[in-house]
Amino acid sequence: MSKGYLIRHFDDVEPVPCPCGSSTRPITIKDTPLVNFHVTHIQDSVKHYHKEATEVYYILEGSGFMELNDETIPLRPGLVLLIEPYTAHRGYGDFKTIVVGVPACKHDDEFFVEDEKPTEARETVTASV
Repeated sequence: MSKGYLIRHFDDVEPVPCPCGSSTRPITIKDTPLVNFHVTHIQDSVKHYHKEATEVYYILEGSGFMELNDETIPLRPGLVLLIEPYTAHRGYGDFKTIVVGVPACKHDDEFFVEDEKPTEARETVTASV
């Protein structure tokens, strides 16, 4: 962002496949390390967590469910979720959501639950502080 700002129209951004479904990503870590802004269509995502990024989901349309660790909550338009690092999450159903990641999600900050249990990782971090 050499000008100090970024302007990008949603229609000018190609959607990309992702473990959550299909995501249109007008602002990514390539633009700024501070935040990402994605609109993601989720039908059946893979349960995962992030070690660094906090995510905010804003449900735009559709319905479904979000697994957050061992809890499942119903989703509907207008619902906002704040998902902290090390919280395993997975969405399913058929919905579109804005996903804002702070700091901007890195490709190597997505860990699938089969790879490592987030509760063990959280205990390790807590013990080392």
